[in-house]
Amino acid sequence: MTDATMTEFALPRPRAATADHPVARALLTATAMFFIALFLLLPLITVFAQALKNGVSTALAAIVEPDALSAVKMTLIAAGIAVPLNVVFGLAASWAISKFDFRGKSFLITLIDLPFSVSPVISGLVYVLLFGMMGWFGPWLREHDIKIIFAIPGIVLATMFVTFPFVARELIPLMSDQGRDEEEAATSLGASGLQTFRRVTLPNIKWGLLYGVLLCNARAMGEFGAVSVVSGHIRGQTNTMPLHIEVLYNDYQFVAAFAVASLLALLALVTLTVKTFLEWHYADEIAAVHKH
Repeated sequence: MTDATMTEFALPRPRAATADHPVARALLTATAMFFIALFLLLPLITVFAQALKNGVSTALAAIVEPDALSAVKMTLIAAGIAVPLNVVFGLAASWAISKFDFRGKSFLITLIDLPFSVSPVISGLVYVLLFGMMGWFGPWLREHDIKIIFAIPGIVLATMFVTFPFVARELIPLMSDQGRDEEEAATSLGASGLQTFRRVTLPNIKWGLLYGVLLCNARAMGEFGAVSVVSGHIRGQTNTMPLHIEVLYNDYQFVAAFAVASLLALLALVTLTVKTFLEWHYADEIAAVHKH
């Protein structure tokens, strides 16, 4: 067979991924930007515009109002307790799943994903069934003067339930990809479990851990459904920021509702800004960790 014949029957070279038609690239980019503008930027702009509708002073007055400050405090308390506990759980679960083989590993992963598939309202109702006055543990709690539902402990429990997958789900694939070789080498050299974690495991997962904490914190501050069920909506006592926004909106205090909503949005934007800054400032180190 001649070279010309071989060339004639040769298979065409695959087109490079970047060789798409310019019209297709422009259309896909425009579609993505349209959805971002419609479903992300427009609602965010609307929140801030409505909050400042009657001026900055009116918005600030709504934020520093006693019930609003109580809601901010309750939100920070719930997130401040739930996030560290979820970090401990996420580290323990990720370590166990990625570093050890045991029966029930798949079931444990399924349980970690459970809050993603269960409605937050249902999780709140479960806590009411367990710890409410008429719940399974209600009589015992009443005898010992322990209050969980309609109090801070119930809010923290509900927040923990809906947020505990975030840290674990960020760390499990990262730690699984890194394998066990470095930990086993450190152990063979005489390092204790704590030393191995501090000097080997933690440096390799610190960025994934940080991302998980940021996502967990953002979700904790914005939780509504589960907290709404267990809080009792006691204004000035058990309302978090999302619940206080609902109360204001139902009372037709629209400017005040959007003012508090803008504060909650600002907290979320701060979280996003921190994440973006870290990705930009430590881009080389993060890339090296993922490549490793």
